[in-house]
Amino acid sequence: MAETQTAPSNAKFKPRVFSGIQPSGGLTLGNYLGAIKRFVDMQDSGIETLYCMVDMHAITVWQDPEALRRQTRELAAGYLAAGLDPSKSILFNQSQVSAHAELGWVFNCVARMGWMNRMTQWKDKTTGKNAEQASLGLFAYPSLMAADILVYHATHVPVGEDQKQHVELTRDIAAKFNHDYKVDFFPITEPVIEGAATRVMSLRDGSKKMSKSDPSDNSRINLTDDADKIASKIRKAKTDAEPLPESMEGLDARPEAKNLVNIYAALSGMSKEAVLGEFAGQGFGAFKPKLADLAVASLAPISVEMGRLMEDPAEIDRILGAGADRAAAIAEPVLAQTLDIVGMIRSRR
Repeated sequence: MAETQTAPSNAKFKPRVFSGIQPSGGLTLGNYLGAIKRFVDMQDSGIETLYCMVDMHAITVWQDPEALRRQTRELAAGYLAAGLDPSKSILFNQSQVSAHAELGWVFNCVARMGWMNRMTQWKDKTTGKNAEQASLGLFAYPSLMAADILVYHATHVPVGEDQKQHVELTRDIAAKFNHDYKVDFFPITEPVIEGAATRVMSLRDGSKKMSKSDPSDNSRINLTDDADKIASKIRKAKTDAEPLPESMEGLDARPEAKNLVNIYAALSGMSKEAVLGEFAGQGFGAFKPKLADLAVASLAPISVEMGRLMEDPAEIDRILGAGADRAAAIAEPVLAQTLDIVGMIRSRR
């Protein structure tokens, strides 16, 4: 975990990491390097970690129920196959802990419409008449995301740059709640942005983020790809004719080359500068086979283990249920205290 400083206002709170991923299907190398690998690394940091499949967020757009169940299990299988240990981290799906939704309603009443209207993802996903057809959930889900985090009094959230705005909203909601009710109850959560490849780009276009929705399967490495397919996609990745430079500045105008160097660094645990130190002056004819070998060694075992886990959905469900029980044991007292602060009668405890 990157070194972070807890803000003075968070000194009273136990350090705790929370992060959630939508079970939208099609896990890629971008999900692995940008999130899952980092989550696995964090579980040995000495800080309590909670990792959630945010299935309630998924239904802000319509989902086929069977597909949602399958994708939730596949995401859990990806976590487990990558090395996440459910005895070290709390792994669960959001809808099994009702405190998320209950605190989400309180935060709907704290957050302001103007805050929601300014959210970049809302503006990106809805334009003109299209906005009139969008679900209320799609508009309000950043408030539920704040509840996901704050119902655990999470002090740190690992995010990519494109999600930083949601953590800023979470901070705003926590600060307004604390101010309105004259309490120091919710922490001011800190985003944690780290790693050599927190934003993995397409293998076909280095200016675009790697995405499962890209029409070309060769634009991405799927966590379900076998060894041959992983190697083939690395060999076919778009590059240029120039040799690798000695410094990262030499890659500023070479997005595809920069992306492959970032991927090598993230998979190997080396710094980007160390990667260039090893390969400077060499062309991609030498670099790509090394990257392919590294990618196969890192990812093919995950693909095999995911396949094995998906053959036993009952075991995945058992793990998620046990994680939900542990998560609820943290969340329910926080929710109860929140309702007391707000003024809700709490005669049934």
